Amino acid sequence: MKYKEFIADFHIHSRFSRATSKSLTLELLGTTAQEKGVQVLGTGDFVHPKWLSELKSKLKEKEQGLYVLKDKSCDTRFILTVEVSSIYSKNGRVYRIHTLVFAPSLVVAEKISKKLDQVGNIHSDGRPIFGLDVRDLTEIVLQIDENAMVVPAHIWTPWFSILGSKSGFNSIEEAFEDMSPHIFAVETGLSSDPPMNWRCSMLDKYTLISSSDAHSHSKIAREANIFSCEMSYNGIQNALKKKKGKVVKTIEYFPHEGRYYYDGHRNCNVSQKPSKDFLCPVCKKMLTIGVLNRVYELADRKEGYTLKNAPEFVNLIPLNEVIASAYQTGVLTKKVQGIYYALLEKFGTEMNILLNTPHKDIENAGGEPLVAQGIADMRTGKVDIVPGYDGEYGKIMLFNHSQDKQMSIFTP
Repeated sequence: MKYKEFIADFHIHSRFSRATSKSLTLELLGTTAQEKGVQVLGTGDFVHPKWLSELKSKLKEKEQGLYVLKDKSCDTRFILTVEVSSIYSKNGRVYRIHTLVFAPSLVVAEKISKKLDQVGNIHSDGRPIFGLDVRDLTEIVLQIDENAMVVPAHIWTPWFSILGSKSGFNSIEEAFEDMSPHIFAVETGLSSDPPMNWRCSMLDKYTLISSSDAHSHSKIAREANIFSCEMSYNGIQNALKKKKGKVVKTIEYFPHEGRYYYDGHRNCNVSQKPSKDFLCPVCKKMLTIGVLNRVYELADRKEGYTLKNAPEFVNLIPLNEVIASAYQTGVLTKKVQGIYYALLEKFGTEMNILLNTPHKDIENAGGEPLVAQGIADMRTGKVDIVPGYDGEYGKIMLFNHSQDKQMSIFTP
């Protein structure tokens, strides 16, 4: 059976999470997703009582497990998700793990929220923090509803992930124990891409997904997934389980842009490629060991290995950043916003422009040859990047190959 493809971004946050934009409403999230070309968007934060109340009052079910706004302000489907932070001791060591939980309905989401309210504080942060083993979290969620899903989030991030260098395990099984068979997908995070994950054979059985982890509406779809499956909760679940339908392609950051790609020490302005020297050369304290080094540590395959029958992937730069780089200006300027919406008016969505629209069509649209060149360079990987490290985003450089433009450097 041939399915219509759609783009999904599961991991975002509401205004009730810390360090997020306070303008985040369902209406803004839905409208922005539609402009970006995302058909299915995670709600984020469904455990938080105030956000859950908004979800219940503003959403109605459209397809099984997928919701739309009652006010019909956009066509975006919402799927119920929440990121949970677990900080706990096990075998004499402290672990800090973030997981993404999916609920198949608002009824189930409310049950999960009420149950976790008995475990810890769900009121102060949209991403709640519990002293709860991820194995036990998974058991709690699946006892409420066997169709709920638990997905380890940004699995390589040093401080808060299942395989992180600072606070993680060495395998999924080590963390989830007897609940491991219920884990069938993992989120690769901004600082890794599929080829890095393919080097670890232990991850072959998991579906690799990518999400934006957006803390503001503009970051939606900086990473996302292209599905070919029934557009429903069960359809997405079956695709993730590799039963029916599939993830066709993931949309990726250039992983070097991620905040933890290289080893480093931000306070000393030290960034370095993976090595066995874990001490900062300036202060002699421990470096934060980055994702690339951690992949090297756990990999059992050589660099360049390609996993057979794996979904495709593509590295993208957000359209407003390409435009800003082309015109040597800020992403929030009127000029950038004007060009951005003019291109959307002509070509439909940001993802359509970045993924599908021919270079010449963009060049001829309102006389935008520089933007067209930037997108062409992005598609062919003709970019220079200063890798991120120890919480600092990497920097993208476009147009340094062009004779008539100076190098443009900006952070995401």
